[in-house]
Amino acid sequence: MCLSKNNRATHLALLHLIDYYIFVVYLNETSMNIALIGYGKMGKEIEKIAHSRGHKTPVIIDINNPEDFTKENLRKCDVAIEFTIPSSAITNYLNCFEAGIPVVSGTTGWLEHKDEIFGKCKEYAGTFFYASNFSVGVNLFFELNKKLAELMAPHKDYNAEMKEVHHTQKLDAPSGTAITLAEGLIEKLPKKEKWVNHAGQSANELGIISERTGNVPGIHSIKYDSEVDFIEVTHSAKNRVGFAFGAVLAAEFCLGEKGILTMKDLLKL
Repeated sequence: MCLSKNNRATHLALLHLIDYYIFVVYLNETSMNIALIGYGKMGKEIEKIAHSRGHKTPVIIDINNPEDFTKENLRKCDVAIEFTIPSSAITNYLNCFEAGIPVVSGTTGWLEHKDEIFGKCKEYAGTFFYASNFSVGVNLFFELNKKLAELMAPHKDYNAEMKEVHHTQKLDAPSGTAITLAEGLIEKLPKKEKWVNHAGQSANELGIISERTGNVPGIHSIKYDSEVDFIEVTHSAKNRVGFAFGAVLAAEFCLGEKGILTMKDLLKL
C-alpha cells in the first residue's frame, strides 16, 4: 500500500501515540518504594498518583520531620522525588547521591549550581532526573515554541515577548518553565541575546513578565507582536495532576538508568 505524504505523517504520528500509550501503561509493572522529599501540594498529588500506579511511599520528608532525612531511610527506597525550595534542594540532591538512589526533582531556582550538581551526580555514578516542568503537554509546548521561533526568525517586524502567571506561593520568578521557553527562543531568534524579568527595553532583550495571583497552577504565553497583527501561543495548566503524573513517570523511567536525565529522554523527543 502506498501512502500519500499527509497520510504517512498521520500514520507515523499514530504509531508514536500508540508507542507512548504502551510506554505509559506498562512502565509501572515494577512496584517501587518512593521517597517523597517535600510534602506540600505537589508532594501530596505525587503520592496519590504513585499509589494509583501500585507504588509505595514509605519515606516522606517534610519540614516537620527533618530528623528522618537519613541515608539509612533513603536506602529503603528505589528512587526519591524531590519538590522543595531552592535553598534546600542542593543538600537534598547530595544526600540522595550519597545514599546511592536516583533522584527526580522539579524544584526550580537553583540552576546557578547546575554544574556542581551534575558533577556530583557523575562523581557518585548516580542518577539525576531534572525538569523545570514534568507536564507532558508543557514539554510538547517546549518543542512547539522552538519550531515557531524558527518560522518567525526571518520576520524582523515581529518582536517576541513572554508572560507567565502562577499562584502566590510560587517563590521564584520567572518560573523555571519560562526560563526554558526563553532559552529555546534565544537559541532560535538571532536578535535576542538575553532574557530579562520585565518588559524588554532593547531589541536584544527578551522580556518576561511574571505575575503571581490566586491559585493559578501555571500559564505561559509567547507573543510575537508587529504593527499590523500579533501571533500568540499559550499553555495553561488546569491543575497540578499533569505535573505530578510526569514526575511519577520520570521516577519509573529512572530504574536501570544512570547519569543526567530529562523529559526529552522520557518522551523520546
